Amino acid sequence: MNATIATSIFAAFMVLTLALGLLAVRGGGRGKGRGGLAEWSVGGRSLGTVFIWVLMAGESYTSFSYLGAAGWGYNFGAPVLYVLAYMSCGYAIGFVVGPMLWSYARRHGLVGITDLVAHRYGRRWLGTAVAILATVCLLPYIQLQITGMGVVVTTISYGAISLNWAYFIGFAVTTLFVVVSGLRGSAWVSVLKDVLVIATLAFLAVYVPQHYFGGYGPFLDRIVAEKPQWLTFPGHASGGLDQGWFITTSLLNSLTVVIFPTTVAGYLGARSADALRRNAVLLPFYNVLLFVPMLLGMAALFVVPGLTGADSNLALFKLVVDSLPAWLVGVTGVAAALSSIVPMAVFMLVIGTMWGRSVLGAVPRLANRQKLWSQVVVVVAGALALLLTYTAPNTLVRLSLISYEGMAQLVPMILLGLVWRRLTLYGAVAGLAVGLVVVCGLVFTEHDPVGGMNAGIVALAVNLVVALAVTWLGPRPVDDRPDAEVLASDLDTGDDGPGADGTPGDGAAEVSPSPAR
Repeated sequence: MNATIATSIFAAFMVLTLALGLLAVRGGGRGKGRGGLAEWSVGGRSLGTVFIWVLMAGESYTSFSYLGAAGWGYNFGAPVLYVLAYMSCGYAIGFVVGPMLWSYARRHGLVGITDLVAHRYGRRWLGTAVAILATVCLLPYIQLQITGMGVVVTTISYGAISLNWAYFIGFAVTTLFVVVSGLRGSAWVSVLKDVLVIATLAFLAVYVPQHYFGGYGPFLDRIVAEKPQWLTFPGHASGGLDQGWFITTSLLNSLTVVIFPTTVAGYLGARSADALRRNAVLLPFYNVLLFVPMLLGMAALFVVPGLTGADSNLALFKLVVDSLPAWLVGVTGVAAALSSIVPMAVFMLVIGTMWGRSVLGAVPRLANRQKLWSQVVVVVAGALALLLTYTAPNTLVRLSLISYEGMAQLVPMILLGLVWRRLTLYGAVAGLAVGLVVVCGLVFTEHDPVGGMNAGIVALAVNLVVALAVTWLGPRPVDDRPDAEVLASDLDTGDDGPGADGTPGDGAAEVSPSPAR
């Protein structure tokens, strides 16, 4: 009976999710840009503060929030707070960077980070290279969301839905509404997700400590008395995740999150720069919810002790299934499932856009069907992640070790390059290449952290030194474009630039490189 109730609730919400995602296409803007790549990939640059808030909150609140955050709280304790630190710092940086990227993309008709780098450095091939790098880094995140949803759905259905079917359901629902509705569909589904996340976590934050411990006082007293290691750095058996690691990881991730392809997609979908600034102020309030799975993970230490390995990621859901009625288990599971579906949708959308625009779209014969090719790549990317989840899950898990730290190596090329004209193509590419070699070498030889620091920040420092050295000592390509064409500013003039109506402009589609000396 419990399985039937929970599964029925899950099925009903999946139908509602699909309906919302498909109906979102009706909310698209009218006019010249309707139905084009910009309308599909960045919502026609028309999303207001509310939709941007729920969309970007949806990207940040993934299955990790329900599984990984609780698992880290259960296994390590204090080090898990790095998530709150880097996201809050990232929103502060995004207050400046978001409007700058939005204004630059709007002025030149750009729809993603591959367009940004291709336009800045005047080389179409660079956009293609960044698209391939970003795809390698993003595919593991799709697989992690598929896996996370599968684990959640199997657990909350009391085993009635198998892992394999749960994987497929997540892929099918997400792919269908992304292909049809694009970023706008993700934003609409995010509204449903956020309502459920806020409601379920607010309830669990009160219910679990009261039910198992008689309130927060006895709960916290017991942690202090019996598990003090979980409350200080480096935590319990964390393998060196001390203050140095915490600071460097928070710094690295806060810089990376503002140029992460999915974050940039959210920026470019905004109606105005002011909507992004308001969003940066409001998003940290959403982060308060992250305390809930972290605390409940530590609560599970006393209720379901002895969880090891992947089972520790189910710490929160073991509390839920153990103590709540089936209908509430189903609703909580739906909130967690949607926390996989929404970010997975944006990951797939971004990969599709990058390839449709900067890889396949760079082929003259295919350039006039960029939206179609983007939609095809969405299906291919999702299917590849699903296939590898079934057949070779460890392949993408290994890649996921460098996903965030690998993307971090784009920070100088994008952020420094858009504000400093002297950074050359050769300097940016050399720094990126060296940074990637260093981070792969450190991570895959198990030297992360290294010297108490995040390996990614070490690689980024080397990246920056190389980029500056090559810029100062190496050749300088000739680029006769004015600074206003090359550099970014957060000052939006309000003029209707090439992409202001939601249609792609010439800035990314026709990049003409100047000859190098």
